[in-house]
Amino acid sequence: MDVTTASLKIEELLLYALKHGIIESVDYIQCRNSLLDLFKIQEPYSGTISDVDLDDPHEILNPLLDYAYEKGFFKENTITNRDLFDTRIMGLLMPRQSEVIRKFNDIKRSSGIEKATDYFYSLSKDSYYIRMDRIEKNKYWRTDTEYGSMEITINLSKPEKDPKDIAAAKALKQTDYPKCLLCLENVGFSGNLNHPARQNHRVIPVTVAGEQWYFQYSPYVYYNEHCILFYEKHVPMQISEKTFIRLLDFIDQFPHYFIGSNADLPIVGGSILSHEHFQGGRHVFPMEEAKVEERYKSEMFKDVDAGILKWPLSVIRLSSKNRDELIEASSMILREWRNYSDPSVDIIAYSTVSGEKVPHNTITPIARKNDDGMYEMDLVLRNNRTTDEYPYGIFHPHGELHHVKKENIGLIEVMGLAVLPGRLKSELDEIERILSGDIKFDKKKIADDDPLFKHIPWIDELISKYGINLKRDEAEKILKEEVGNIFLKVLLDAGVFKRDEEGMAAFDRFLNSIHFKKI
Repeated sequence: MDVTTASLKIEELLLYALKHGIIESVDYIQCRNSLLDLFKIQEPYSGTISDVDLDDPHEILNPLLDYAYEKGFFKENTITNRDLFDTRIMGLLMPRQSEVIRKFNDIKRSSGIEKATDYFYSLSKDSYYIRMDRIEKNKYWRTDTEYGSMEITINLSKPEKDPKDIAAAKALKQTDYPKCLLCLENVGFSGNLNHPARQNHRVIPVTVAGEQWYFQYSPYVYYNEHCILFYEKHVPMQISEKTFIRLLDFIDQFPHYFIGSNADLPIVGGSILSHEHFQGGRHVFPMEEAKVEERYKSEMFKDVDAGILKWPLSVIRLSSKNRDELIEASSMILREWRNYSDPSVDIIAYSTVSGEKVPHNTITPIARKNDDGMYEMDLVLRNNRTTDEYPYGIFHPHGELHHVKKENIGLIEVMGLAVLPGRLKSELDEIERILSGDIKFDKKKIADDDPLFKHIPWIDELISKYGINLKRDEAEKILKEEVGNIFLKVLLDAGVFKRDEEGMAAFDRFLNSIHFKKI
């Protein structure tokens, strides 16, 4: 690309930023000069510029990145290097943190919190902090089950590391700044091969439980308005009585969002246990729509309704308009569950390792306000114990399901949205071709390092059930249904009280032990 075209693309990017409210007209010249300096271009484009009508800037950024590579601004033309540089570009257009906070609060005062989050979510997308062009590549469908319509997504929005980037990253000096992807120090951070650039990242300060927290959107938005609330300090996650105060404080301020927490123990927790945080958003998950199948009351908490959800995991739903009593009830259940054992159903609260008492019981909590204005608190009971038979976890997807889902079952999966690894897209495409007769299935010729090797028993089962020579659209439909059914089995494995007579009787025993009686 020649310099004239590059300077034209800079003008188009400025028009895009102006149109989407990232910059104002008084910022135009300053931002132009910053971009010209970045690209070492002496003067701006002087020709006619067509109107820019784009939902995100990637069509403008891609040719600018090509130009930057040609001019040697980064050495290897890999996705990681391109991401680092295009974030640097967008960072030159971003309003300062104080300006974003001021505008958010002004909108909240004049038009309400929903309009304020609309503004901040749009900014996060328009600035390419959330790369919607990649997220739209994710595969998504729903599968009907006896527990509701499960959501399935194959995550294709996180690009795989190029081997050149991996090699270069190993040579980098390791630092602990920022300490993790959730730390406040990510705002404006230039990034490196081991850490994404965040010059286009902004956060909103929020006070919950008298503490300083920060509100942002997830760059990977697994669902609508997928947000994160993170603590000002880099401290490990911990589910405690204060957790419930924080959750309700947040939904009092953001009543149009739900908020929840991953569990605070390995195996049953999320991917980042080193930094206290919550996840929320504006999405109705299948678990929210699940019905209460057994109702309970306690004399200790007369204003709180309790019930067991009809859901594959073990969920207690508490609802009340009495905020303080709901917090007390949630805290009591957490305390009692931490110490509860029932060996008849493999639930043991603690084990001893090298003389240390190791906890196994915890909770995944989710809070929201329902349509009647009542607080709802869903408490998902979790246990992370392992055995020789189940080295990945007794209440974790069992080995026969690992070909589809091996990773932790965190908050998002708990609520009924499967986030499946990107490898599945190509693997399912191959299995679809087998079922449609496009390629012959000879399991003896599949090497143990072949991506299909782990699927062999499942493919055998599918052929036995459906045969081959199916129409391609029929094979695709069947595979989506079968993957959805596997996800249901994943959730059933993660349930501490199984959905059979013995398991439900054990669930009832636990509730009785904490003075909740069936009504």
